[in-house]
Amino acid sequence: MEITNSKVAADQRTDQVFDRLAWGFDVCKRTGSPRVKIVYDMYHVQIMDGDVTRRMRENFDLICHIHVAGVPTRQEIDDTQELNYRFIANAIADLGYTGYVAHEYRPGPGRDPLKSLEQCFQIMNV
Repeated sequence: MEITNSKVAADQRTDQVFDRLAWGFDVCKRTGSPRVKIVYDMYHVQIMDGDVTRRMRENFDLICHIHVAGVPTRQEIDDTQELNYRFIANAIADLGYTGYVAHEYRPGPGRDPLKSLEQCFQIMNV
């Protein structure tokens, strides 16, 4: 299941069923199935609940995939955004996560897309 947010109208989708992590994690726990997990989309988590790293650490066993994107612009994950993705990348590595981290990438206006993507990779490559 992938979290969404109900605050940014352009981001609202009908195929995503929840906008609060507590609800999604509760569903995972109630099913008791190792196959019911969360796509931890940090853009939506930050908008709706905040405390991105602590929530990820506390519920890591219920997360199956990770998405990153800049907040609030949903663009680069650099220092123009409110989350420190280098810190987050280290936390992900410390947890022993071996899956993919997907960057929902859209280059910002006037930026060279390849250079921007390279910078984003360097931030997450720990």
